[in-house]
Amino acid sequence: MPKDMTHTDTIFDRRESAAASYCRSIPATFVSGSGSELTDAEGKTYIDFLAGCSSLNYGHNDPDMKAALIEHISNDGLAHGLDLHTGTKADFLSAFEEHILKPRGMDHRVMFTGPTGANAVEAAMKLARKATGRTNIIAFTNGFHGVTAGALAATGNGYHRGGMGTPLNGVTRMPYDGYLGADWDSTAYLEKALSDGSSGVDAPAAIMLETVQGEGGLNAARADWVKKVAEIARKHGALLIVDDIQAGCGRTGTFFSFEKMDIQPDIVTMAKSASGFGLPMAMVLVRPEHDVMGPAEHNGTFRGNTHAFVTARVAIEKFWKDDAFQKELVKKTEILTEALQQLADMVPNARMKGRGLMQGVDVGSGELAGAICKRAYQKGLVIETSGPEDEVVKVLAPLTTPEKTFRHGLNIVLDAARDVLVEQKTAAE
Repeated sequence: MPKDMTHTDTIFDRRESAAASYCRSIPATFVSGSGSELTDAEGKTYIDFLAGCSSLNYGHNDPDMKAALIEHISNDGLAHGLDLHTGTKADFLSAFEEHILKPRGMDHRVMFTGPTGANAVEAAMKLARKATGRTNIIAFTNGFHGVTAGALAATGNGYHRGGMGTPLNGVTRMPYDGYLGADWDSTAYLEKALSDGSSGVDAPAAIMLETVQGEGGLNAARADWVKKVAEIARKHGALLIVDDIQAGCGRTGTFFSFEKMDIQPDIVTMAKSASGFGLPMAMVLVRPEHDVMGPAEHNGTFRGNTHAFVTARVAIEKFWKDDAFQKELVKKTEILTEALQQLADMVPNARMKGRGLMQGVDVGSGELAGAICKRAYQKGLVIETSGPEDEVVKVLAPLTTPEKTFRHGLNIVLDAARDVLVEQKTAAE
């Protein structure tokens, strides 16, 4: 084993930037992954409830995707193709059209952007501004859309915004569903502001939202709230952008997070699990009438990852050609909800949050949530927090996690919480 994997003065300590984050609370050096498990350099196996922050919805090294990718590489298949026509792109688009778009009545075109979610958001904002001739974007409190300049302007988190070092413009913030209390309908304020010429809110090019705010603390918008926002956007000539980067690809129980909300977004951003395999891939789905970018007006050397097209096609054909996989997610959602309710019952004033297999518990403080996740890690579970103060214990297990493994991981969370709460009670006495 290389010395750097075990010595306290590791290559990571010496050379990796201070910007690294997840490894601070999860310090193991991982060397392999299979399904819902990770193995570190010392041979210890962990259950993975982080899943690449929802980039690995189908687990690590899915055997069918892996076989297709190996075959593609072995046959000298293209590794890089800019935005040239390729057979792998055609196969992916055909599968996406047949199994995803057409069954959902969506006529959207697919724009391949640079391989990050933030790049997809940047492209979506540019599209909306060009299509409408307006500049303002309405975004929401606790939204997280990325940390490049345009996407960061739409992101609410002050810590991330502070990293830009320059003013962030072109976005008006509105209260998300529940931000001002469960009984306060924030769409009424949005409608009033856009209808009043003296509100100071410029007519927007787009209204952009996540139906479940992943990094913002698993705030889940009610379907009727989202539908009202869509109606307001249409009324005021703004495009509706749904950022489905973390909540999409089955994470909330359906391929798109908005499927049961009776809306049709003008633009949808996707990344993370879009490739199916954890390979970088991002795209923007846009209604044809808003597909207004000129050639290379939004470009990037790595727009369209050829290897990702291979695995993405397999993911769609394997998991989304019928409703069998979606039915499995219903059962797993029930298991998750039941376990997290037990966690919430342990902590005074704790709250269940999220939807589908994108759920967690607000335990009231980042200190407690962090302690629970740290203890869970010591017990063999990789899990993280979210929220403005990291106060939410967040479960993002691969959607393909076997039930036995899923229940075992959830029991680790519960055991970790019991340990931490007992220790805190003992220390207080």
